[in-house]
Amino acid sequence: MTTWAHAALGCGIVVAALVIRTALGELRQHGTAGRQWRFLANTAAVAAGAVSAAALGTAVAVTELRPGHAAWALLGGILTAFIVDRPMDRAPGT
Repeated sequence: MTTWAHAALGCGIVVAALVIRTALGELRQHGTAGRQWRFLANTAAVAAGAVSAAALGTAVAVTELRPGHAAWALLGGILTAFIVDRPMDRAPGT
């Protein structure tokens, strides 16, 4: 397997886990899927994710440039956007 295949497999597993988590939450309580994925509509969260992905991609490219690193940088940006969207004062699970 190449680096690209390893990166795609690893990112695919993480994304699959997030989708399964969303599906199980939706089965338990209707409407949770929309709340979990609303970060995609939050401009500030998407901007923070894009900056994070660009920074991760640049940092990795400086040391060693391989195609698989782009997948990890993109996943890092998406997870950053997800975290930025969650307000600190909101109780967990709401």
